[in-house]
Amino acid sequence: MCSPGLTVDDYFSNAMAWERPVFDKVATHLQSLGDVIIDPIAIGILFKNGPMLCELRAKKKWTALGFFLRRRLTSSRLSRKVVDYQGKYFHVINVDDPDVIDDELLDWLAEAYHVAGGNLEAAERIADPSNDGQPMVPDDVEDPFG
Repeated sequence: MCSPGLTVDDYFSNAMAWERPVFDKVATHLQSLGDVIIDPIAIGILFKNGPMLCELRAKKKWTALGFFLRRRLTSSRLSRKVVDYQGKYFHVINVDDPDVIDDELLDWLAEAYHVAGGNLEAAERIADPSNDGQPMVPDDVEDPFG
């Protein structure tokens, strides 16, 4: 049986001090990208753009921020083994202070947002900003059509 849904205020009524500021930072960023469903349930808060793109799960000393990407990150910031799930990778970073959510992490969340929404071109541009969606062409090849 599914957990009954809560309001955001209900969810935070017994929360630790760092939880709401972490939520606010994640929610604000994701909502700036477009439509996002915020689903607070007893075990955490799910963010969806179609399918789930990330989740916040409260722990005793931090909030576990989990998100899906189509690539496996290698970063010392990851707090658990990256799990492969149906062609996507689930990453988790422990956050006990909203300042941990920096530009790098916000970029990963933006990439997760686009992956969940099926906009893989946008996700790839975020993953590799040097490739602005253009096909790979060596610099020493002349363009016969240009």
